[in-house]
Amino acid sequence: MREERRPPQAEALEVAPGILRIQLEISLPGLGHVNCYAMADDQGITLIDPGLPGPRAWKDLTGRLAAADLPVERVHTVVVTHSHPDHFGQAGRLHEDYGARVVTHRHFRTFFDPDEEPDEITTDDIGVDRPTNATVARVGGRDTASSKAMGRAPWNGPLPWGESTSGGHSFGGGRRGPGRPPLVRRLQYRAMRKVGGRMGAVPTPTHRVDDADRLELGGRSWVSMYTPGHTNDHLCLFDPEAGILISGDHVLPTITPHISGIGAIVDPLAEFFQSLERVGELDGVSSVLPAHGLEFADLGGRAADIIRHHQERLQLLRDASADFGWATVPQYSTRLFKERSLGQMADSETYAHLEHLRLTGHAEVRDDGEHLLYLVS
Repeated sequence: MREERRPPQAEALEVAPGILRIQLEISLPGLGHVNCYAMADDQGITLIDPGLPGPRAWKDLTGRLAAADLPVERVHTVVVTHSHPDHFGQAGRLHEDYGARVVTHRHFRTFFDPDEEPDEITTDDIGVDRPTNATVARVGGRDTASSKAMGRAPWNGPLPWGESTSGGHSFGGGRRGPGRPPLVRRLQYRAMRKVGGRMGAVPTPTHRVDDADRLELGGRSWVSMYTPGHTNDHLCLFDPEAGILISGDHVLPTITPHISGIGAIVDPLAEFFQSLERVGELDGVSSVLPAHGLEFADLGGRAADIIRHHQERLQLLRDASADFGWATVPQYSTRLFKERSLGQMADSETYAHLEHLRLTGHAEVRDDGEHLLYLVS
C-alpha cells in the first residue's frame, strides 16, 4: 500500500525540531489520512492543514491535539496550503470559536465562493515581511503579478470537452453537465453550512500572502512559495535556515496530485512543471513534510520523478493518437487510466494533458458540436 493511502498513525510525531505531525483520518480516492502540522510558540499554536470539515473530523482533530498536549483553544493561526476540503476543513471553526487567523495564498477560494475576488493582501499581525530582491532570488520567487487571471470557477459552466460513450463505458456530465465537485459531496457541505453552522464553517481568509513573503510561525521564519498546478492557490512554506519544506499536495512521496483541466489556470500542467522545477532547485533542503505520506529528503529527485511521470503520460497520448486518429477526451482517458479510475476526474486530467500539448504546438483540436476531438502530433 502506498504511504498516502495508509490509515493515520495513532500518535503525533515530531518530524523536525518543534514541528509535530498529526495524521487525521480521511476517506478520499487514494488517500487515507492528511497530515496536520503543529508548531508552538510563546503565543500558542499554529496548525497547517487542519483536516476535513464536519463534527467527526473536529472530534478527531481536537482529540489528537489533546493527546499531544496541545489545547485547541491555544490555536492562534491556521495555514491552509490550498482550497481542498481535506486541507481547509476545520479552519473556519478554529477562527469562529477561538479567533484563529486563517492564512492562505492570495488566490485562495473554495467552490462555495467561486466568483468572489480575493481581498487586498493582508499580512499584518502575522510577522510577514515583504521580500527583498535577494530573498526572492534565493527562493526562486515568482512574479505573481504576471500569473494567469483567476477566471471564473469551472463548476459554473459545462464541461469543455463534451460527452462520449466511447471506449466501452458511459461518460456522464458532458458538455451540458456541470464541471463541479460530485453532487453528494456538494450536498454534504451545503448541509454542513446551513445546519451545522460552525461545524461546517467554510473559511474566509483573514490574511492572504503572496509569493516569497516571510512569515513568523512557530518561532521560526518561513518563506511562502506560490506553487500552482494542483490548484491555482497552492502554497508551500520553506524554512531556509533549517532546510525544511512543507509541501502540501505539491510534492508527495509516492503519488502525484490530480491536475485538473477545468481549473482557473490556462495550462495547469505547464504551471505544475514550472513549480516543480522551482522547488527542486531549492538549496539545502534536508526534509520535505508533505500533506499525505511520510517525510522524505530528496526533493530534487522526487520533483524530477513527478515531471518524468507526466512526460511519459504525454507520450502515451502521442501513441494513442497514432492509433485513434481524431479522438475524444474520454477515449484518450482510457490510455492513461485503468478502467476502475475512469470518469470525470480522469477525463479532467487527460484534458489538461491534451490542452498542454495543444498549447505547446503538439496537438490540434476541433469541435464537432458535441465534443472536442484531438489529434496529437
